[in-house]
Amino acid sequence: MDHSQGFLSLVSDAKKRIKEEDIPAVKKRLDSSEKPIMVDVREDSEWSRGHVPGAIHLGRGVIERDIERTIPDKTTQIVLYCGGGFRSALAADNLRKLGYTNVISMDGGWRGWTEARLPIIID
Repeated sequence: MDHSQGFLSLVSDAKKRIKEEDIPAVKKRLDSSEKPIMVDVREDSEWSRGHVPGAIHLGRGVIERDIERTIPDKTTQIVLYCGGGFRSALAADNLRKLGYTNVISMDGGWRGWTEARLPIIID
């Protein structure tokens, strides 16, 4: 996807303050006893075309509004993903501002997950 320079600048700034992990590291977490909560921040239409098994959907437009009701414990390990890792980075930065202390943005996002041929669910 061809992103605007302004958007890329926002993402670059957010990435200075957040934690990111690549697909293999996230998969290792999911396979361990850690069991983070996977949160898909993509649009509704993207979610309905497929998502990571066990993930919950809090789209980028509502995550800041709904996160405290959905995941009230701000120390919960959360892994956010989007299409490629940009929107999830912005969401991770905002969750950090809301006081969440254990948030990871999955670098590579849905695209990387599916390219790695990892399990998916299609509704």
